[in-house]
Amino acid sequence: MNITYVLLAVVAAVAVWLVWAYNNFVRLTNRCEEAWSDIDVQLKRRYDLIPNLVETVKGYAAHEAGTLQKVTEARTKAMGAQTVAEHTDAENMLTGALKSLFAVSENYPDLKANSNFVELQRELSDTENKIQAARRFYNSVVQELQNAIEQFPTNIVGKSFGFKTRDFFQLGENEQAAKEPVKVSF
Repeated sequence: MNITYVLLAVVAAVAVWLVWAYNNFVRLTNRCEEAWSDIDVQLKRRYDLIPNLVETVKGYAAHEAGTLQKVTEARTKAMGAQTVAEHTDAENMLTGALKSLFAVSENYPDLKANSNFVELQRELSDTENKIQAARRFYNSVVQELQNAIEQFPTNIVGKSFGFKTRDFFQLGENEQAAKEPVKVSF
């Protein structure tokens, strides 16, 4: 009779642990989705600012059409990205294009004095900071999920129920220019 109670206690403990482990994977997966949503909101805000910035620059630097075209193309590619890897590549390209745009603006003192341009630069800089914070949060949650999937004994539950790791959202390793912040000068 005592053995029966011990076996029931062991089975109950294992069942409770399995439920806890499964629910932990669900929680981490949902946190990943929430964190990506935060990044997505900030990226949308960035994408919404860019056409206004391009139009403002276009009025002052009409002969810089190639730079403006690159920014527009990079924005379109970034908006069409579906996976984290595609977003990473597209965002690196967009950051480089924006740096070129701001470099061009240095040649136009009237543009640098334009209040709309200055305000758009400020908003873009603020958005870049928010994207960076959201990216750090997302990557930390992905790291938690990845640890749970790879560490014993939770890896048994994770693999049994098909939980998958996520890609980190980070800047390209080989793109030194993309690692530098967007230069905003007034």
